[in-house]
Order: sequence, then C-alpha cells, then structure tokens
Amino acid sequence: MSSILSAAISKPREGGPSFSLKHRLVRLAWCFVWTFAAAWTPVPLHFWRRFLLRTFGAKIHRTAKVYPRVKIWYPPNLSMDAFSCLANHVDCYAMDKISLGQYSIVSQGASLCCGGHNIDDAHFQLVTRPIVIGPNAWVAAEAFVGGGVNVGEGAVLGARAVTFKDLDAYSVYVGNPAKFLRRRQLPENGLNDALRDEN
Repeated sequence: MSSILSAAISKPREGGPSFSLKHRLVRLAWCFVWTFAAAWTPVPLHFWRRFLLRTFGAKIHRTAKVYPRVKIWYPPNLSMDAFSCLANHVDCYAMDKISLGQYSIVSQGASLCCGGHNIDDAHFQLVTRPIVIGPNAWVAAEAFVGGGVNVGEGAVLGARAVTFKDLDAYSVYVGNPAKFLRRRQLPENGLNDALRDEN
C-alpha cells in the first residue's frame, strides 16, 4: 500500500503532509541517525555507512560505496549492487525505488529525483516513479536524473546534463535537455567481460 496521501484530502499546498505519519517518522529517525552518526565520518568508513543504511531497510552490497555527504531521503527505496558508488553531495531523492547496478557511479553533486507533481491536478498531487542506473553507467558531476528514467548499461550522462528520458546502453549524453553525443568505445558484450579478458 502506498504511503503517499491524497492531496485533495491532506492539502499539502496548505501545509499538509504528502506521506503517512509512519513514513514521516521513519524519515525523521533516519535524518537524525545519518546527521549524527554518518555525515561527519571519515571517507574510508564505508562499512559503517552501509550498516546504517541496511538497518533502515536499504539493500546495499558489501562492496558498494556511500560517501558521508550523500543525502538519502528514504533508505528502504535504495538498492546498490557490487562496487556501485554514491559520491559526496549526491541528492538521492528516493521517493520511489532507486537501483544502482554493479560498477555504476553517481558523481559529486548529482541529483536522482523520483518525485514530481501532477501539474494538471488542482491539488498538485505528488507522483513518484523509480530510477534505474544500469551496470557500469556513470552519472557525472551535478547531473540530474528525473523519475522514471532508466540509465542503460554503460551509459554516460555528462556533467550538469539533465534527463527525463531513458538513456541507451553504452551511449554518451550531454546538455540540458540531454542529447546523444556518441557511442562509448567498449565491447557490446559489456565492460565486465572486457575487464575479465584483461585478467
């Protein structure tokens, strides 16, 4: 059952809540814990930050890296596969599911925003959609990824680029709105296979 409340009833434009009381209490507790137990910690203490995230319901692989200055809105909506990374000052606005594939990187200051509003609704109803960052993909510094976007395997979203549309695998996108620039020069069978061939 969704924790999102009906804007017609709760009236968030007049100061009412958009989420259930239970949901808001979990977020309040999480904000307190991250601020006082994680945000100030030295960078190498990834294991400790993974532990805190898992305690609040996130699915974090033991090799994933979450830097101390990341903002994670709601941990139960976050999953990170092996060697994936959220860098400092990433805004992980996880109003819906956010999934990072293995070896994916979200660089400093980038925004992953799952929330929006129905602009044709008189009550400005909150709507959410998931974000998927594919394996070996890179969301570069200060880029913005909107709700419902699938960043394909090995895709690159350039610095400060903005996308509200899916990005094709092994392709590079730049600008606002993001436009296709070129293909990455990597094997079609995937970067992980290429790395294994080198070893």
